[in-house]
Formats: sequence, C-alpha cells, structure tokens
Amino acid sequence: MNDVTAGPAPARARWGMVAIHGRGATAASIADLPQALGLTDVAVIAPQAEGFSWWPTSFLAPAAQMEPHVISGLARVDAAVEALQAAGLPRHRIAVLGFSQGGCLALEYAARHGAGLGAVFGLSGGLVGTGDAGGASTQALYGHAPKRFDYDADLSGLRVVLACHTADPHIPLQRVEETAEVMARLGATVTKHLEPGPGHNLTDAGVAAIRAVLNTTD
Repeated sequence: MNDVTAGPAPARARWGMVAIHGRGATAASIADLPQALGLTDVAVIAPQAEGFSWWPTSFLAPAAQMEPHVISGLARVDAAVEALQAAGLPRHRIAVLGFSQGGCLALEYAARHGAGLGAVFGLSGGLVGTGDAGGASTQALYGHAPKRFDYDADLSGLRVVLACHTADPHIPLQRVEETAEVMARLGATVTKHLEPGPGHNLTDAGVAAIRAVLNTTD
C-alpha cells in the first residue's frame, strides 16, 4: 500500500511527522491532521496498512500472534522516518503520531527505534510489549495476560505524549500507566493526559499537547 504525503516539502518544513492511522481507517484520514490543527509547517508521511489494519486482533493478544504484524508495521514507520531524513529533516525534528492501533504502533516504534526522534504522540494507544510475561489474564487488561517490556533504547530528549480516556474500551488504563513508566525508564520525558470516563477518540488535551510540542522551535 502506498504512503500519503501532506504539508510542505520536508526541506521547507519545521517539523516532519509520520502519522499512523487506526484500524479500519486510511492514511489520508490522518495525513491532514497537522493542517487541521493549524500546524501548516509540518511535512507528513502517512503509511497505509494493508487491509486498513496493522494487525487483526487486539494489541493485547499473545506475543506470538502480534510480533509478525508489529515487525511489518515497524518497517513501514522506519521507512517513512528515513524518507523524511533523506529529504532534509534532522531526526530530532521528526515526530511519530498514531491513533488507536496507530498509537500502539507509534509507541512501539519509539520504544524499539526511537532514539534521536523529537516527539511521539500515542493517542488512545499503549505499548504492545516484547513478549509474554506469564501469569493469568486479568480484568485490568481486558481478559489478557501481562506482557514484558524489555527495551534497551536510549530515549533521552524524546518527548512522549500519551492521551487516552480512563475507560477506553480498547486501551486498558493499566497499559497506559505501564507505557508511561517504561518510556520514563528509557529516558523519555513523558506527559500523560487522561480523560475521565469512556471514549476512544482524539481528546482536547491530546490536541493541545500536539500543538504545544510542534509549535516549539528548540
């Protein structure tokens, strides 16, 4: 599937962004998000998932089911990051943003390959994990078992924004909290915005955080 581009040419942009859509959506549906938020100087590459989904199940599924799809998705994100760099944007001026499945993929990319990036926005998302941790399934993980988070990236200088509802039907609050802890352990600066109650959508706090980060010039 082809990538979708939006915004100015990378050589003329202040920021670059890899924008990752959610399940059932399209690259085009998220590529124009910066422009819609008034961020007109962001060069965007949005990969399109085959079949409009990065994986066929919940991101909480066992590692053996998830890992082949995760590896495939990470390669698409990495290619988009490399394309922005090749077109003239330094790595520290590139952000990765995703919503839902895309938010999970964005965060997983950051934890595995995010050294040197400027920012990662995990909107209604959480880390997939590196393997199964053992133990029983729990209600806090929506009937799934815990995961391991064995990452070794140095994320010093990376800004990580997490924005999610506390009762998101697809993203357990426990996984959002775990994600924040893991990213901080890897050296990232983590900002967490939790909207009370149920919901699975872009929140006002998430929008404000995107604008705040991408309007910076440092």
